[in-house]
Amino acid sequence: MEQGIRKEELLNAPVRHIDIKQLNIVPLIDQMADTAFQARNLARAASILDLMQQDKECAVILTLAGSLISAGLKQVIIDMLDNHMVDAIVSTGANIVDQDFFEALGFQHYKGTPFIDDAILRDMHVDRIYDTYIDEDDLRVCDETMGKIADSMQPGAYSSREFIIEMAKYIEANNLDKNSIVYKAYEKGVPIFCPAFSDCSAGFGLVHHQWHNPDNHVAIDSVKDFRELTKVKIENDKTGIFMIGGGVPKNFTQDIVVAAEVLGYEDVSMHTYAVQITVADERDGALSGSTLKEASSWGKVDTVYEQMVFAEATVAMPLIAGYAYHKRNWEGRTAKNFNAMLDKESVSA
Repeated sequence: MEQGIRKEELLNAPVRHIDIKQLNIVPLIDQMADTAFQARNLARAASILDLMQQDKECAVILTLAGSLISAGLKQVIIDMLDNHMVDAIVSTGANIVDQDFFEALGFQHYKGTPFIDDAILRDMHVDRIYDTYIDEDDLRVCDETMGKIADSMQPGAYSSREFIIEMAKYIEANNLDKNSIVYKAYEKGVPIFCPAFSDCSAGFGLVHHQWHNPDNHVAIDSVKDFRELTKVKIENDKTGIFMIGGGVPKNFTQDIVVAAEVLGYEDVSMHTYAVQITVADERDGALSGSTLKEASSWGKVDTVYEQMVFAEATVAMPLIAGYAYHKRNWEGRTAKNFNAMLDKESVSA
């Protein structure tokens, strides 16, 4: 690529988010059930996500790892929230802050290419996620906004869930884009947890906030995150998990079964339903590729309704979520509003 290219030429084709509502893919997925390899696995995973929707006692936990919102999956998650298909979210901070909240502020992600000199991008303040571009100057605004939100809060220790609620209130107060995972989850009472909250723009904003308020500042309590999500499991014993990628969100969510046992709830159920989309390999022993059957050995996931799908998330997630959406068994599910339960606990504490 020519070194004389202008920044405006690189940032001119926004990523468009997939709308699962537009196309009924149920017949396609049903056909895949009679094929082989990952197509058959994907079809079974879709049927398990649909079972989670049919089971009105089940609390569905969505976990997000990898660069998903920047890659066009925001609307898939918003549609699931809109239709009560998801009751809690556990995510990396990047998806929630650097990507979703970033877009709520009015910024965009852009189609790019991996075949470019990254030194040129660095000089132009353009960040690259494989074939996607982000304006670094816009990201700095996001960092600063996170610091402003922290500055506006009473000093103290908060769960990431509580801080993310303040982000939603900021969107509302400043008339920003409400077609946002952060805002939609707030509207529906769905808690969002980011166990590694500082590993994103939130970290930069909070570092700035704490640096300038060394004795009286906001801090994020990751143990409170763990306690709050465990409380969700205790209050709603039957759970299903739909895991996109692996990492901290996967382990954090699986571990709440063990945490409940540690707290004395010995009769707590393993996660009844579990689906994971991943490209990681189980043979290196790392968590992201470890199978759900392996998780059963730890007492975390039941093995009756579990399915691994070894596929790339931007391909597999819209198919699985789209199948469950168009089966429409989410109809009749009501909002569990775990935020209200957790907020009440925080006040009493």
